[in-house]
Amino acid sequence: MSLFPIFLKLKDRECLVVGAGAIAESKIESLIAAEAKILVMAPDAGPKVIVWALSGVIRWEPRKFEPSDLENMFLVIAATSSRDVNRSVFEEAQSRNILCNAVDDPEYCDFYYPAVVRRGDLQIAISTAGHSPALAQRLRRQFEHDFGPEYGDWLQHLGSIRKALFAREMDPGERRRILHEIAAGNPDHFEKLKVQTENIQ
Repeated sequence: MSLFPIFLKLKDRECLVVGAGAIAESKIESLIAAEAKILVMAPDAGPKVIVWALSGVIRWEPRKFEPSDLENMFLVIAATSSRDVNRSVFEEAQSRNILCNAVDDPEYCDFYYPAVVRRGDLQIAISTAGHSPALAQRLRRQFEHDFGPEYGDWLQHLGSIRKALFAREMDPGERRRILHEIAAGNPDHFEKLKVQTENIQ
């Protein structure tokens, strides 16, 4: 089965996380970063989840999952330590056509969490379709070495140049050529990019 790679906009979308322990924390954190509206359902919670709930970053209801919790949800994460509970959440989500991920259980996933390298707005996502998370993590460490923090700032300058070019009347083919020529460089050309941006603007 071939997976469809996609980056979702989750801002202000309702997302449910079932579970609030160590397994769930990283998943909740990624939803917070995506500015989703997060409801956490679990009888008990770890320290991070409690802090997030008290600060109003998420909503936490200290009780067990019920099928009605899926009402109006866009996406669901089943992140409990019980495979049976995770399967139950997945099956309920499937019956309502809601995308669901049961953590560490590929059989009960509509999508997988990739290993991600983040450099500002640059994101490099690696997936093995659940076959080898260890390989995905190894590749992530390699890419973190190959793509340092400077790529985040460099991408911002590339975006500035692109915006300036699209604000001008010019041949689309020429604009495309310039953009590809600039992107073929690397962050070492930072100062040159700044000059190019100033000249275009």
